Amino acid sequence: MRIRQLRSATLLLTLGEHRLLVDPMLSQPGAMPAFKMLGGGRKRNPIVPLPPEAEAELDAATAVVLTHEHPDHFDRAAREWVKARGLTVWARAIDVSSLAKKGVDARELSDGAFGARVETVPSRHGRGLVGWLMGPVGGFYLAHPAEPSVYLIGDSVLTESVLEAIARLDPDVIVAPAGSANMGIGGDILFSVDELVTVCRRSRGTVVLNHLEALDHCPTTREALSRRMQEEGLLDRVRIPRDGEELSFPRLSGSRNREVQARREERPGVQKWISAQLAGG
Repeated sequence: MRIRQLRSATLLLTLGEHRLLVDPMLSQPGAMPAFKMLGGGRKRNPIVPLPPEAEAELDAATAVVLTHEHPDHFDRAAREWVKARGLTVWARAIDVSSLAKKGVDARELSDGAFGARVETVPSRHGRGLVGWLMGPVGGFYLAHPAEPSVYLIGDSVLTESVLEAIARLDPDVIVAPAGSANMGIGGDILFSVDELVTVCRRSRGTVVLNHLEALDHCPTTREALSRRMQEEGLLDRVRIPRDGEELSFPRLSGSRNREVQARREERPGVQKWISAQLAGG
């Protein structure tokens, strides 16, 4: 299995014969408004360009995997790019109808997709009212028979559902958002650094930390995160890739592919409608 970090949450995941573009944000720097509402440091987003390696990696993509619809995970530029290439977007059931209304070929990512065992793991994109307004979110566990298992957490704070999935599914690789995003109101909407330490301690596999240094509301830096992980004695099980860097994960004889659980997805409701409007309709 290979993971090519592109920018923020955007990466290319090579899983068997599949080249999965995860959570694409393809806008040019400054094409989107500031995400931070209050406090200093407001800038138009994204604040950095895609790396030089991005063009070749995008050309190789065979499908798109979307954890949720927020514009830093699926912006207008990515929607137009996907439609122009006729790629299928695999997403949670709650997002499929909204994506289809935007002209995207959207399908539910469920068990058996890409020849893998698949489980959707719900999470929370913040706490309190802000967390509710951010809408329903979740991640995916993918266990391909020829690859290490991987858990794409998606945007989340630390929840019992995330910890339960790590304990039960015991993924070989976890991809976790590490920017500690905060819009200046309502607290962090991504893992705090302390919560990332907990995720790393609970995992027996490798934890890849991304969603860093690309958006105005994500203050955590790679340098500070690396320093903290070293202080905690966790740096040997953590990877913090720079934009454009590729990570490789060979399948080991002891890879821990677990039996997945089927979950009944909630129906789209008011919360989903609000978050879809915030994501651009």
